[in-house]
Amino acid sequence: MEFQKTPGWLDWYSGPSAPRFKVPAGAVDAHCHVFGPGAEYPYAAERKYTPCDASRKQLYALRDHLGFARNVVVQATCHGADNRAMIDALVHSDGRARGIATVKRSVSDAELQAMHDCGVRGVRFNFVRRLVDFTPRDELMEIAGRIATLGWHVVIYFEAVDLPELWDFFTALPTTIVVDHMGRPDVTKPVNGPEFELFMKFMRQHPNVWSKVSCPERLSVAGPPALNGEQNAYRDVLPFARRIVEMFPDRVLWGTDWPHPNLKDHMPDDGLLVDFIPHIATTPELQQKLLVDNPMRLYWPEVS
Repeated sequence: MEFQKTPGWLDWYSGPSAPRFKVPAGAVDAHCHVFGPGAEYPYAAERKYTPCDASRKQLYALRDHLGFARNVVVQATCHGADNRAMIDALVHSDGRARGIATVKRSVSDAELQAMHDCGVRGVRFNFVRRLVDFTPRDELMEIAGRIATLGWHVVIYFEAVDLPELWDFFTALPTTIVVDHMGRPDVTKPVNGPEFELFMKFMRQHPNVWSKVSCPERLSVAGPPALNGEQNAYRDVLPFARRIVEMFPDRVLWGTDWPHPNLKDHMPDDGLLVDFIPHIATTPELQQKLLVDNPMRLYWPEVS
């Protein structure tokens, strides 16, 4: 089956630079995706966009190029609840990848166990309206209760303005919760302003809540670095990510978000994204927690 990429969506950057920052041994890229290939793993009929293909082989080549040891592959919305492409990536990772699935209420216990055996360790609930259709909260809560028995966690993706409306639902979830991309703060607002302070309160009051300090390229208004590799890339995002890392050093994760779906204005250089890390985790101790200790504790507890 042939798929035509959504007009305007950029392809991922195929020539990433070598990072100047050397990640610690055993580092985990804790948020990335695979897309198709569509001829083998068709995109979902209900998808909101059609990406370019981005295979597991290409993902793992990037992992090695950037110096990471492991990946956490998150089910992409363009595949809906058909997790085959993501699971194929896990099966062919030599134990170096874990997965986050998207499931429906109809999923059987046997299917959940089979996913667990392949390396799935959580489910993703997406509340970004432009990406997914609404799923009833009672259905999501039922799924959360079922996956809790496997020791899985829930990944939540939402935008900062929606946190007040979603607060009661999130705080009722019976699992560890991992927030994608810091809850997408509006970085034109003050880092100590009421909107971001609500997110900090969310993490402070609920020790089961973790955050990925990822995707500055999505959040930034200042934009990407100059072609000369300017160090202040995405500088407007730095205070937000750094604050979370310093306040909650044992509950933060980082990921590339490769292959960066839905971007229209620029496609980031993954090597420069890695060079963003020491600006938000400013000591070797914080870098070790962010990139190794925390993701290993969450995804590979039997190893760590």
